[in-house]
Amino acid sequence: MISLLRTNSQHQDFVALVKHLDKDLAIRDGEEHAFYDQFNKITHIKHVVVAYNNGVAISCGAIKEFETDAMEVKRMYTFPEHRGKGLASKILNELEIWAKELGYKRCVLETGKKQPEAIALYTKNGYQIIENYGQYIGIENSVCFEKLLKSAN
Repeated sequence: MISLLRTNSQHQDFVALVKHLDKDLAIRDGEEHAFYDQFNKITHIKHVVVAYNNGVAISCGAIKEFETDAMEVKRMYTFPEHRGKGLASKILNELEIWAKELGYKRCVLETGKKQPEAIALYTKNGYQIIENYGQYIGIENSVCFEKLLKSAN
Protein backbone atom coordinates (compact mmCIF):
# COMPACT_ATOMS: atom_id res chain seq x y z
CA MET A 1 0.00 0.00 0.00
CA ILE A 2 1.49 3.33 -1.12
CA SER A 3 0.83 6.42 0.98
CA LEU A 4 2.10 9.99 0.62
CA LEU A 5 3.06 12.28 3.49
CA ARG A 6 3.39 16.04 3.24
CA THR A 7 6.12 17.22 5.59
CA ASN A 8 9.24 19.41 5.63
CA SER A 9 12.98 18.93 5.19
CA GLN A 10 13.52 18.14 8.86
CA HIS A 11 11.64 14.83 8.57
CA GLN A 12 14.06 11.95 9.24
CA ASP A 13 12.78 9.80 6.36
CA PHE A 14 13.33 12.63 3.87
CA VAL A 15 16.84 13.27 5.24
CA ALA A 16 17.67 9.56 4.87
CA LEU A 17 16.35 9.40 1.28
CA VAL A 18 18.34 12.52 0.32
CA LYS A 19 21.54 10.81 1.53
CA HIS A 20 20.88 8.01 -0.97
CA LEU A 21 20.12 10.58 -3.68
CA ASP A 22 23.37 12.43 -3.03
CA LYS A 23 25.40 9.21 -3.27
CA ASP A 24 23.78 8.44 -6.62
CA LEU A 25 24.37 11.97 -7.93
CA ALA A 26 28.00 11.96 -6.82
CA ILE A 27 28.57 8.95 -9.09
CA ARG A 28 26.57 10.35 -12.03
CA ASP A 29 27.93 13.89 -11.83
CA GLY A 30 31.55 12.93 -11.22
CA GLU A 31 33.79 15.98 -11.04
CA GLU A 32 30.80 18.33 -11.44
CA HIS A 33 29.11 17.07 -8.26
CA ALA A 34 30.49 19.78 -5.96
CA PHE A 35 29.05 22.49 -8.23
CA TYR A 36 25.54 21.00 -8.16
CA ASP A 37 25.69 19.99 -4.50
CA GLN A 38 25.95 23.62 -3.33
CA PHE A 39 22.44 24.28 -4.71
CA ASN A 40 20.84 21.22 -3.12
CA LYS A 41 20.94 21.97 0.59
CA ILE A 42 17.69 20.95 2.25
CA THR A 43 17.84 23.04 5.41
CA HIS A 44 15.17 25.58 4.45
CA ILE A 45 12.79 23.45 2.36
CA LYS A 46 9.29 23.70 3.82
CA HIS A 47 7.37 21.51 1.35
CA VAL A 48 8.36 17.85 1.10
CA VAL A 49 6.48 14.74 0.01
CA VAL A 50 7.63 11.29 1.12
CA ALA A 51 6.14 8.11 -0.34
CA TYR A 52 5.78 5.03 1.82
CA ASN A 53 5.23 1.41 0.86
CA ASN A 54 3.66 -0.37 3.83
CA GLY A 55 5.22 2.15 6.20
CA VAL A 56 8.72 2.15 4.63
CA ALA A 57 9.97 5.40 3.05
CA ILE A 58 10.89 4.65 -0.58
CA SER A 59 10.63 7.91 -2.55
CA CYS A 60 10.62 11.68 -2.07
CA GLY A 61 10.48 15.08 -3.66
CA ALA A 62 10.28 18.72 -2.59
CA ILE A 63 9.41 22.21 -3.76
CA LYS A 64 10.77 25.56 -2.68
CA GLU A 65 9.91 29.06 -3.79
CA PHE A 66 11.82 30.10 -6.89
CA GLU A 67 9.96 33.31 -7.77
CA THR A 68 6.75 34.86 -6.49
CA ASP A 69 4.72 32.82 -8.99
CA ALA A 70 6.92 29.71 -9.24
CA MET A 71 8.07 26.78 -7.15
CA GLU A 72 11.25 24.86 -7.96
CA VAL A 73 11.08 21.07 -7.82
CA LYS A 74 14.01 19.68 -5.82
CA ARG A 75 15.39 16.45 -4.37
CA MET A 76 13.36 13.90 -6.33
CA TYR A 77 14.48 10.35 -5.54
CA THR A 78 13.13 6.79 -5.61
CA PHE A 79 15.01 3.72 -4.44
CA PRO A 80 16.12 1.79 -7.57
CA GLU A 81 14.11 -1.32 -6.69
CA HIS A 82 10.91 0.77 -6.62
CA ARG A 83 11.43 2.62 -9.91
CA GLY A 84 9.20 2.11 -12.93
CA LYS A 85 6.02 1.92 -10.82
CA GLY A 86 4.86 5.53 -11.18
CA LEU A 87 5.96 6.68 -7.72
CA ALA A 88 7.91 9.69 -8.94
CA SER A 89 4.94 10.81 -11.03
CA LYS A 90 2.67 10.51 -7.96
CA ILE A 91 5.06 12.59 -5.89
CA LEU A 92 5.49 15.17 -8.65
CA ASN A 93 1.71 15.43 -9.01
CA GLU A 94 1.30 15.90 -5.24
CA LEU A 95 3.97 18.62 -5.27
CA GLU A 96 2.19 20.39 -8.15
CA ILE A 97 -1.15 20.23 -6.30
CA TRP A 98 0.53 21.66 -3.21
CA ALA A 99 2.13 24.45 -5.24
CA LYS A 100 -1.29 25.35 -6.71
CA GLU A 101 -2.85 25.33 -3.24
CA LEU A 102 -0.18 27.80 -2.15
CA GLY A 103 -1.03 30.08 -5.10
CA TYR A 104 1.86 29.35 -7.45
CA LYS A 105 1.30 29.34 -11.21
CA ARG A 106 4.21 27.20 -12.41
CA CYS A 107 6.95 24.81 -11.44
CA VAL A 108 10.52 24.92 -12.70
CA LEU A 109 13.38 22.51 -12.20
CA GLU A 110 16.88 21.58 -13.23
CA THR A 111 18.21 18.11 -13.84
CA GLY A 112 21.37 16.71 -15.34
CA LYS A 113 21.81 15.34 -18.84
CA LYS A 114 23.38 12.30 -17.14
CA GLN A 115 19.98 11.52 -15.60
CA PRO A 116 17.90 10.23 -18.52
CA GLU A 117 15.28 8.73 -16.18
CA ALA A 118 14.62 12.17 -14.70
CA ILE A 119 14.38 13.79 -18.13
CA ALA A 120 11.88 11.11 -19.19
CA LEU A 121 9.86 11.60 -15.99
CA TYR A 122 9.52 15.35 -16.42
CA THR A 123 8.76 15.13 -20.13
CA LYS A 124 6.09 12.46 -19.48
CA ASN A 125 4.51 14.73 -16.87
CA GLY A 126 4.12 17.74 -19.16
CA TYR A 127 7.29 19.70 -18.42
CA GLN A 128 8.80 21.67 -21.28
CA ILE A 129 12.51 22.34 -21.72
CA ILE A 130 13.36 26.01 -21.14
CA GLU A 131 16.58 28.00 -21.26
CA ASN A 132 18.81 27.30 -18.30
CA TYR A 133 18.06 29.71 -15.46
CA GLY A 134 19.98 31.23 -12.58
CA GLN A 135 23.11 29.36 -11.56
CA TYR A 136 22.59 26.85 -14.40
CA ILE A 137 23.05 29.39 -17.23
CA GLY A 138 25.93 28.20 -19.38
CA ILE A 139 26.22 24.84 -17.59
CA GLU A 140 26.52 22.23 -20.34
CA ASN A 141 25.32 19.24 -18.27
CA SER A 142 22.15 20.99 -17.02
CA VAL A 143 18.73 20.92 -18.59
CA CYS A 144 15.93 23.07 -17.18
CA PHE A 145 12.19 22.53 -17.39
CA GLU A 146 8.97 24.42 -16.67
CA LYS A 147 5.33 23.45 -16.32
CA LEU A 148 2.43 25.85 -16.08
CA LEU A 149 0.04 24.69 -13.38
CA LYS A 150 -3.56 24.48 -14.48
CA SER A 151 -6.06 26.14 -12.18
CA ALA A 152 -8.51 23.94 -10.31
CA ASN A 153 -11.48 25.40 -12.24
